[in-house]
Amino acid sequence: MDWARDLPGWPLSHLSRRVASRPHRWHVQETGTGPTLLLLHGAGASSHSFRALIPALAEDHHVVALDLPGHGFTALGTRARSGLGPMAEDIAALCRAEGWTPHAVIGHSAGAAAALQMARVAGPPLPRIVGLNAALDRFDGVAGWLFPMLAKLLALNPLTALAFAAGGNRMARARRLIESTGSHLDEEGLALYARLIGDRAHVDGTLQMMAQWDVAGLDAALPQIAAPCLLITGERDRAVPPSVSGRAATRLPRARHLSLPELGHLAHEESPAQVVDLIRAFSAEG
Repeated sequence: MDWARDLPGWPLSHLSRRVASRPHRWHVQETGTGPTLLLLHGAGASSHSFRALIPALAEDHHVVALDLPGHGFTALGTRARSGLGPMAEDIAALCRAEGWTPHAVIGHSAGAAAALQMARVAGPPLPRIVGLNAALDRFDGVAGWLFPMLAKLLALNPLTALAFAAGGNRMARARRLIESTGSHLDEEGLALYARLIGDRAHVDGTLQMMAQWDVAGLDAALPQIAAPCLLITGERDRAVPPSVSGRAATRLPRARHLSLPELGHLAHEESPAQVVDLIRAFSAEG
């Protein structure tokens, strides 16, 4: 996306700034005072996913939301650091450079895996972790090697992102994509995703992330992650089965799982007030 052209029409753009922290040029939205909450979106999204949560949480917290490398307005400094481990390291380095010490990290989907990876390697004090429809599972069987292989092949072809960004009615594609996850958004919400899937750099960043993503190490380490965790799922999530969070909660030493009825993969966009209340209550614990 073109920063100067597109950002003024983007949600909460008055909170936005660029931060150069090697190797990337990050897009960050920051507001509020109090304990720091760090918000990490999922693959293919951006910080806009938290547009309704940020102002509400900022009433009693310092809130930081960022675009993951290659997503939204964050420019990739290298295509080689889009995997789980390097991405978590780079986010942690950004936090240190900016003087942020997250009291809690709230991650959606793949962002929840990044949050747990950060907690896995963090020193004290450990942040509290909120996973929203956390993508923590590995593919089984043939899909375990076929899907990552396809993502790698697509990411290696520079024309893939261009073809995806240019093809078809973007609103129609955005609607099909979002509804395939079990969620339903209003026209404004769909239009934001339509802008993202029409942007070549964003699509390429998403493909790079998919190609390099591997949660095997994190999965094995779940029993050693001592951070307090709240795993929230939408019962209608068709992208990541709620059972993934249910199983993870039994393996994490200090975790619990809450399921929200009538909501899908984008539960925090469908019912932001409900999710804000859960985050605020969890942040206040202990």
